[in-house]
Amino acid sequence: MFKADDYRLKIKELEETLGEAKYALDIDAISEKLKELKTEQEKPEVWQDLERSAKIGREISSIEGKIASYMKGRKALDDAGEIIDLIEETEEEELVPELDRTMADAEKDIEEMRIRALLRGKYDGNNALMSLHAGAGGTEACDWCQMLYRMYCRYAEKSGYKVTEIDRLAGDGAGLKSVDFKVEGENAYGYLKAEIGVHRLVRISPFDANKRRQTSFASVEVMPEVDDDGEVEIRDEDIRIDVYRSSGAGGQKVNKTETAIRITHFPTGIVVTCQNERSQLQNKEMAFKYLRSKLIEKQIEERMAAEAALKGETKKIEWGSQIRSYVFCPYTLVKDHRTGYEVGDVQAVMDGEIQGFIIDYLKKS
Repeated sequence: MFKADDYRLKIKELEETLGEAKYALDIDAISEKLKELKTEQEKPEVWQDLERSAKIGREISSIEGKIASYMKGRKALDDAGEIIDLIEETEEEELVPELDRTMADAEKDIEEMRIRALLRGKYDGNNALMSLHAGAGGTEACDWCQMLYRMYCRYAEKSGYKVTEIDRLAGDGAGLKSVDFKVEGENAYGYLKAEIGVHRLVRISPFDANKRRQTSFASVEVMPEVDDDGEVEIRDEDIRIDVYRSSGAGGQKVNKTETAIRITHFPTGIVVTCQNERSQLQNKEMAFKYLRSKLIEKQIEERMAAEAALKGETKKIEWGSQIRSYVFCPYTLVKDHRTGYEVGDVQAVMDGEIQGFIIDYLKKS
């Protein structure tokens, strides 16, 4: 028997969630912002500045996505309400399956909007610059670093993101000692910042002739890609730029000219390199972009530490703390130590199925 009150109660709950997400996203304010951006986009001087035009275009796309997400949820709830009224008026209970589908769509759309509402940080909508570093442990740790790189590439592919490798340092026997890369797409940094920290692998090492169980570590850094808008000042006297030949696999792949760039920032000790672009100029631009992002990330860390001190928190904020374990033996389990979220299918996780970990972290952080 059809129970309209049960459906209406569920709609009321979803209405409350939708309202909270609308408030968090400030839909009314960003709707006005969208009008302003579209007006600015039409100005001739904007089209003559390709970088500015692209930045405005990204902002418009981001805002339109948030508004569309809200409108989808709103429409699904309205449609569900109309179907309930129709069933009550006509007593045609064959419409109940359609109502169930509409309710499911509403839940899905509102959950998507609620997740968008979690990404309200200043840089959450930006592309992400990532660095992976193998820990102590030789070949096994380097192999783990490469496995993580593959995992993030698969995640990016599933999410519709683009990955561009910036720099890599190969391991002595196999794998990678380190790799720097960019993940391009809406909210890439907002999601991937959940991956910052040390990732732990437990397995029977294929590099150990005695087939012993080993534990390896790799660290993950994530920074927002930022525009050169003056927010971060990089003075000429504070840096040294070195030019060198990029490494290659030998033969025709070895770069015969000095196109690779290394920038050292003296005040912070930060060193960035880029060798994967085709020209020295392109490598220099990417290296400076990477340096700006690292300086922004350093500011974020310092602000978090200051806020923790004001709150009297004794726990030290460490971006390098162990966050997740990937156990291949004696059982299979991937567990996030911050949230308790866990998955038994290790292979699926290594194939890029990490969104569950990310969303759970964002909800609880």
